[in-house]
Amino acid sequence: MSDKKIRVLIVDDSALMRRIIQSILEQDPDISVVGSAKDGLEALKKAKDLLPDIITLDVEMPVMDGISCLENLQRQGSYGIIMVSSFTQEGANATIKALELGAFDFISKPENVFHMSADEKKLEIIEKVKLACRTSKKAPTLTSIEKKIRPGAPEQVSKASDLKYIIAVGISTGGPRALSSILPEFPGDLPASIVVVQHMPPGFTRSLATRLNETCQMAVKEAEDNEELKAGTIYIAPGDNHTTFQSEGRATRIRLTKTPPTNGFRPSADVMMTSLAESQAQNIIGVIMTGMGNDGSKGLKELKTRKNAYVVAQDESTSIVYGMPRSAIELGVVDKTVPLQEIPTCIMNFMGVRR
Repeated sequence: MSDKKIRVLIVDDSALMRRIIQSILEQDPDISVVGSAKDGLEALKKAKDLLPDIITLDVEMPVMDGISCLENLQRQGSYGIIMVSSFTQEGANATIKALELGAFDFISKPENVFHMSADEKKLEIIEKVKLACRTSKKAPTLTSIEKKIRPGAPEQVSKASDLKYIIAVGISTGGPRALSSILPEFPGDLPASIVVVQHMPPGFTRSLATRLNETCQMAVKEAEDNEELKAGTIYIAPGDNHTTFQSEGRATRIRLTKTPPTNGFRPSADVMMTSLAESQAQNIIGVIMTGMGNDGSKGLKELKTRKNAYVVAQDESTSIVYGMPRSAIELGVVDKTVPLQEIPTCIMNFMGVRR
């Protein structure tokens, strides 16, 4: 890190939470907490006066909530914004919306506020602040895709016999915004299942699935144990579960497991893709998108080796964080690297599907 410290503004309606986050961040010599605010209105004024690099922004606050504050902050200046959210369903729903709107990432509040000081949580908070600062580019502009409310679940594709392809997606930081821009582009009668591992805790993945289901032509749901993959359906791997697969004749079923996290992740894209490679399923397309780290690379290698899968990676210019795609490219398993907005067309061209 350079001599210039990362300037952070902490926004939370709880004085205790503000103190805890400040204490954590000030343990790192590269970070300076320049101020705090108790609600969205105060945050807007403090941000204008203090010019922070990063703002940690509570989701649920009086006077002005986190979503309204986020929208105003984006009009006011260029800040890296990390949402801080409770595990409530309302908090999860609002967090997903904030990520779609362009927040860099989020930190979940444990039920016991004092657990924020646990070593693992401290490391997460500091790492995300530093990564948000290093990622100088803003979220890619996604104006090319107009969201439309899906009229209802597609009826034309519902039988397992219609399933011709399985599309396995690994994604992390920047994921909800990226997914909300490309998944609505797939037609409801796509002869494929799409299985998505997005690194998120329980509850947040359910909110993500619900949100995407409102805008996608394909049906979107959180994956359930023992359900059979169906064409025309997008499955979001549930938080705190690995998503694996079991073949039964021509059918492929989802099996959720609580085996230990892989490289710190559960769900893990590596686990999901490796299990798919070991199943009897055929015609696999692997997709690796924005995210830090290298989750998914080993699984894609297994898919390539065992299934000769077609692998697509998101390019650097449209990735919020290029770690996961870069790792797969360096491993030599990627067939095509394309900008975010071209991923649906690239996949459908390979499948021979025309919109």
